[in-house]
Amino acid sequence: MSDVAVCAVRVVCLHDFVDADSCPGLALSVRQMTGSMFWKFDLHTSSHLEALLEKEDVTLTELMEEEDVLQECKAQNRRLLLFLSQDHCMQELLHLITTEPPAGVDEMKRFKYPNIACELLTCDVGVINDKLGNEETMLETLYSFLEQPSPLNPLLASFFSKTIGNLITRKTEQVISFLRGKEGFLSLVLKHIDTSAMMDLLLRLISCVEPAPLRQETLNWLNEEKLAQRLIELIHPERDEERQSNASQTLCDIIRLSRDQANQLQEISEPDPLLAALESQECVGQLLQNMFSGERTESCIVNGIQVLLTLLEIRRPVVDGVMDAQGFERSYAVNSSILLAIQPQLIHFHQLLLEPPKRSPMLTTLGVLEEPLGNTRLHVARLVASLLYTSSASHAVVAQELCRLNTMDLLLDLFFKYTWNNFLHLQVELCVALSEPQTPEPTVTPENSAHNTLVTHLFQHCQLVQRILGAWEENDKIQLEGGMRRGYMGHLTRIANTVVHNMEKGPVHTQISRLIAELPEECRGCWETFVDQTLSETNRKNTIDLVHIEGPFPKELTLQQAFSDYQIQQMTANFVDQFGFNDEDIGKIYTRLILFLLKCSIWCMQANTAVFEACSKEKIQPFDDDEEDIWEEKEINYATQTKSRNR
Repeated sequence: MSDVAVCAVRVVCLHDFVDADSCPGLALSVRQMTGSMFWKFDLHTSSHLEALLEKEDVTLTELMEEEDVLQECKAQNRRLLLFLSQDHCMQELLHLITTEPPAGVDEMKRFKYPNIACELLTCDVGVINDKLGNEETMLETLYSFLEQPSPLNPLLASFFSKTIGNLITRKTEQVISFLRGKEGFLSLVLKHIDTSAMMDLLLRLISCVEPAPLRQETLNWLNEEKLAQRLIELIHPERDEERQSNASQTLCDIIRLSRDQANQLQEISEPDPLLAALESQECVGQLLQNMFSGERTESCIVNGIQVLLTLLEIRRPVVDGVMDAQGFERSYAVNSSILLAIQPQLIHFHQLLLEPPKRSPMLTTLGVLEEPLGNTRLHVARLVASLLYTSSASHAVVAQELCRLNTMDLLLDLFFKYTWNNFLHLQVELCVALSEPQTPEPTVTPENSAHNTLVTHLFQHCQLVQRILGAWEENDKIQLEGGMRRGYMGHLTRIANTVVHNMEKGPVHTQISRLIAELPEECRGCWETFVDQTLSETNRKNTIDLVHIEGPFPKELTLQQAFSDYQIQQMTANFVDQFGFNDEDIGKIYTRLILFLLKCSIWCMQANTAVFEACSKEKIQPFDDDEEDIWEEKEINYATQTKSRNR
């Protein structure tokens, strides 16, 4: 039934409900409305779809040509559902979404019927769900799609995944029982994992099965089929990049879904077997072995690190307003077996910073970058930052190994070498900040002295203070000669502030103060002058707020009036080295664009305020005691009200 028809039926029901004796005006209005609606839309005339259903030889294709067939199906048109639920119609619908359409047809029309068929099968109508889920012949026809050779048509795969996913949600027991009876089901899904729709199917099986006992049975079945281990096998240099990427993304989603469900469903007594398998030292070790076996490709290493980063997540931001019981971000404990598996392989990650997979030179507006940083080294930096974040008293061995390998010193070298790569600068800044904790720790013992070891290493071996002073002096010299401010200066400012903060009030302030006091006298004096004068002045400039403009908008507004020096640097530096925008003309255009957007924003706020005040003065009038009392009882003239309403 169309929206117009539904609306008309509701009005007719209202007409029957209204009492003409108690509400004569309302009854008259409803009678006029219903009469005009039936006259206007001629609802007594049957639709073209109904006329088609009257035909004895009507075909499914004819019905699918009708624009309102899907709407009528969702509205549970009885005659339409009786027609669609016939065996031959259901089989034809399934055939459309599982069989490649003939070639040579216009691409816009080629998948028209498969798309409509998928929408009809997934419109969540009980008759169709029952027909699909309760009859094994229907499920066999749907399952046959997986048995086709690779590669699958991505669009048909999405239709298949959506249809079977709907059945997993609506006819759970029947579909799970059917799939468990298929010996090679998981092998077929993983065979086609290069098609992203197969990822969705696996995640449906993990997250959409209810009730809890059946969900646990399903997870146990998937674990018995070695789902986690088989996905890890796909992250291998010998596999194609698409397969590696989808396997990695599936593993990340499984980890997050399993942890979220464990937090939300407190009644579950049994642990998630898939999560337990992925967090085991054996699985993490196998992943690392795959990443470093044979030729080291960027795809394999990056996809493997993505999984490790997900395993090392101990806090996740609020998503869609969902928080934990205390109203904070969700937090998770990192299994120590993960760090035990990673620690022996840290030397390989360190070596990747020295010798990453080869990349071609990249042309930027500053010239040719002979050796780009690359995604591999950026991800290794992210992994080191994550390891330092999760490192605790019981995981001091990881921090000690990083110090032994001198990884922090190497990251600082890359920080200053890649002047314009702010993505790398952020990760190195995090590493330095995490090496100097800003939250109190338990009493220091040999077992929990990881941060003390890192702090000593950072100041003595990496010479952090000397690097800060030297880079700042070099940047000042370049700018005095008319050159550009270095792209890392904003992050270097924050690193310097981190050192100062932790020296004054951090949990390791005594240690940092001692390490700075041990610096050569000249260096110590330069640092104290730098902190008291240069850094203090820089911080003052960086805390300038957005100007508040009163009255008419000024003709000229400088960028320095609106943004701090640090904010300007942050907005512009990311374009260089990554996208090649850095010459003087582009800089001017970018600056003008920021100013233009700023002016538009302030002008709009001022204009909206003026319009609101004008409307308020016009519409809101003070009460006049001499005016007629609107609450006084009086005779009601229904004809006048009806006329006014029609107008």
